[in-house]
Amino acid sequence: MEKELWKGNEAIAEAAIRAGCDCFFGYPITPQSEVPEYLSLHLPQHGKVFVQAESEVAAINMVYGAAGAGMRAMTSSSSPGVSLKQEGITYIAGAELPAVIVNCMRGGPGLGTIQPAQGDYFQATRGGGNGDYRTVVLAPSNVQEAVDFVQEAFDIADQYRNPVVVLADGLIGQMMEPIEWHDVPKRDLPSKDTWAATGLHGRKEHHVINSLYMDPNECDNFNAHLAEKYRTIAKNEVRWDTEQTEDCELLITAYGTPARIVLTALEQLRAAGVKAGLFRPITLWPFPEKALHDLAGESHVKAILDVEMSIDGQMIDDVRLAVEGQKPISYLGHAGGVIPTVEEMVEAGKKALKEAK
Repeated sequence: MEKELWKGNEAIAEAAIRAGCDCFFGYPITPQSEVPEYLSLHLPQHGKVFVQAESEVAAINMVYGAAGAGMRAMTSSSSPGVSLKQEGITYIAGAELPAVIVNCMRGGPGLGTIQPAQGDYFQATRGGGNGDYRTVVLAPSNVQEAVDFVQEAFDIADQYRNPVVVLADGLIGQMMEPIEWHDVPKRDLPSKDTWAATGLHGRKEHHVINSLYMDPNECDNFNAHLAEKYRTIAKNEVRWDTEQTEDCELLITAYGTPARIVLTALEQLRAAGVKAGLFRPITLWPFPEKALHDLAGESHVKAILDVEMSIDGQMIDDVRLAVEGQKPISYLGHAGGVIPTVEEMVEAGKKALKEAK
């Protein structure tokens, strides 16, 4: 199959079209503005709906309405824009509606910078809105994965009636890479006729889309139902990747763009006599904690280095929880659009291993 050269954001938008996205509601913000720009031209050509909303708050509530009517609905934004969407996202999760949310992360807090960062890990994996809810979070490390994950996200959302976040730092949205368009695994999806508020005539019962429960026992029971669903997702959807971990003394954990850079650092470390390997979570939630726990428990692993594009780290909390103190963990990171370099990773890796010994 021939490869084509695509810019990340435009490839994400095209992937949504190929996944059967019915409706897109969004608002421009750097560095993801090419997603709505591309969809504004191409989505209507496929007979689908594109709306540039008056705000991020309006956009996510339009997603809520379209998803409630059984449509494949999507929005995209960047960090501060996703912050504005959090109330709508928790409503969507509480109403058990499928939706796809793309976040091309930029530096923060606040307005921060338009450069790429990874400071939204907590927001995505802990839920930035209120209540006990989860979103499935897929983290691509290149444009090909971004394309594949966006297409899969629609099916995952439909299967579990739950929001799915594709979390990519802004560099992935802005870079150009060769990709191939191939079929992604299809799922046996449940019918939406049992719950969607489509207004079809002849229905014997009304379908009400809602997340409000005035009776505390009823709300408690509903949360227990959600928790069971999340346990099913955690069992079925967890993903990760490894490189050269069979004999590694130094285990580096990273996702997104830093994970790409780690691959070069591994080469340099091994050339210098340091056996290094990479553990890359692909689903940030559900986090691959058992896989990381088991790997960290191997006798050949002496130290762990977590690398992120944030100051003190966010994923490192999940790394620590998974490792459970089996091995010492150190950290390397920058924020505000500064990306950790190969040289920094090599130096930090050598230091972590030396201190562990």
